[in-house]
Amino acid sequence: MSRPDPGRWLRRAIARVPPLGLTRLPDAPLPVVRDLWPGDPAAGAALLRGERDLGGMVFHLTAASFADPDAGLPLMEAAHGFLWLRDLRALGTDAARQQARALVAAWMHTDPRQRDASKISTRPDIMASRLVAWLGHYDFFAASADDGFRQTLMQRLVADARTLSALLPAEEQDGRALTALKGAIAAGVALPEHGHLLARALRFLPQELAAQILPDGMHCERSPSMLLACLQDLLEIRSFLQSGQARVPPPLANAIERALPVLRAMRHGDGRLALFNGSREESPALIEAVLTQAGRGGRAPAILTSSGLARLAAKRSVVIADCGVPARDGLDRVAHAGTLSFEMSVGRDRMIVNCGAGPVGSRAWRDVARATAAHSTLVIADTSSAELLEGGLGRRPTRVTHQHQEASGAHLLEMAHDGWRLPFRAIHRRRLFLAASGDELRGSDEIEADEPQPFAIRFHLHPSVTVSLRGDGTAALLTLPNSGGWQLYAEGARLSLEESIYLGAPGLRKSEQVVLTGYQDGPQTVKWAITRLG
Repeated sequence: MSRPDPGRWLRRAIARVPPLGLTRLPDAPLPVVRDLWPGDPAAGAALLRGERDLGGMVFHLTAASFADPDAGLPLMEAAHGFLWLRDLRALGTDAARQQARALVAAWMHTDPRQRDASKISTRPDIMASRLVAWLGHYDFFAASADDGFRQTLMQRLVADARTLSALLPAEEQDGRALTALKGAIAAGVALPEHGHLLARALRFLPQELAAQILPDGMHCERSPSMLLACLQDLLEIRSFLQSGQARVPPPLANAIERALPVLRAMRHGDGRLALFNGSREESPALIEAVLTQAGRGGRAPAILTSSGLARLAAKRSVVIADCGVPARDGLDRVAHAGTLSFEMSVGRDRMIVNCGAGPVGSRAWRDVARATAAHSTLVIADTSSAELLEGGLGRRPTRVTHQHQEASGAHLLEMAHDGWRLPFRAIHRRRLFLAASGDELRGSDEIEADEPQPFAIRFHLHPSVTVSLRGDGTAALLTLPNSGGWQLYAEGARLSLEESIYLGAPGLRKSEQVVLTGYQDGPQTVKWAITRLG
């Protein structure tokens, strides 16, 4: 969904016309824009071979990629965004420097009609990403270059900064709008001859922060991965302003303070993120870098009331659940049909998981990962609780309730949603009780409907979990690498094992799932428990 803006076409046209009396082109940007995040030397070495790993799939990224009509959206976004410069810098060799310079030069000398044919390179968030990457790594790839390269680079930086400024606010309502603002702010502080760019960007910042960060501190797309990316943007903006000796607006400091504890709450015991709404585990080094840059912050409540995400913790056990309404239209590009799903970890071991996010560039796998069946929750008649569309969701739960109680270290979470109201006139109710010892999670799932519905309750297991059925078939025995043996048993359903797949980390890993299948025309309530053995 785009923000209506009748004057957008005019601003875009004006941005591309050189102004009369253009100020002198600076020799170099001010060194106030620095990349804050760790690069990956192995990924930098792969770039020397022309390879780029995007979410578990390897693409060819070379000088020809900037004008390749068959490159596909993921590669085009990565190629034109230049975030991979940090990996070449992390590698740090002369070859890496030369490769960075050669690819930047190739982009600048590619025929603009070919480069911009896909409209990706001129999308505000991609343009902003490129500006920040070039400014943040200028000393690495450009400071020692010849005069011709540096002059062409500065011309491109100034032109793109003006274009980006004119396109604010970005049409997109999701996290891409904040990235666009970040790029304009970076250009404004690094190119002081064009100080109006900074003033214009800061004018839009407060309203964007209010739209992006929900009152409970979660990002508006309800995705832990998107929250991480959003916090990166916020921290970079703060760093740019501080380095440029500009005032940090109070709404920016407040947004960082509110989002920080939520990012901590969305981590399992292994320090990586929970897998909801397009999230992956993400790099622990990056997560730690973000948390370190952000500061101490407070503690998030067990229930995030605005976004409807919950974290129940007892001793070494953590349960994270989705008990909220999916992101609204226009913010649902990464939304999954995972309402009332949960994940559970014990110490550094993940036990119950959602499948994660589909590999970049593979729509088939992406749709599989978004389906309700790819989440640890109940599914009616193999039908997802939300309709999966290319750009978001169609039919979806509109009423999701939750109630949380905590007493003496134990947690009770009661939830319900109406996502199957239209196709089956059904309501799903789920109850989770985590004992204070952390050694037992008891649950129940109930379907309220006019007629009995066929259903299954799925518990996807992390690939590191070893599972087998007890001899009488009434329970599944789970063995965790560092947290001993556990048992999953149920009443009111048939228990079986099925294959699953894990997409939370790079690549596709085979795993298993415990499935509780409801009896035909039988009870519409199943009680189950996951308990530690011994």
